[in-house]
Amino acid sequence: MTNAQENELSSRLYDHKEAFASGKEPLGAIIGHEVDIILNIERPYPPLLRSPAYPASPKSRKALEIHIK
Repeated sequence: MTNAQENELSSRLYDHKEAFASGKEPLGAIIGHEVDIILNIERPYPPLLRSPAYPASPKSRKALEIHIK
């Protein structure tokens, strides 16, 4: 597959992500339809890639800290 074809495929997958992903299973994580996602940047990653997908609320963080200690 050429670079242009890969870019076109990625673009189409993203444009129609509702067909290839769900709220519970993001693009690349649907069992039986796995997609390798390769980052085209090196470390250190930008802040958006470093942040957790579902950050804990302040109340949840407190509860987690209590359990960790």
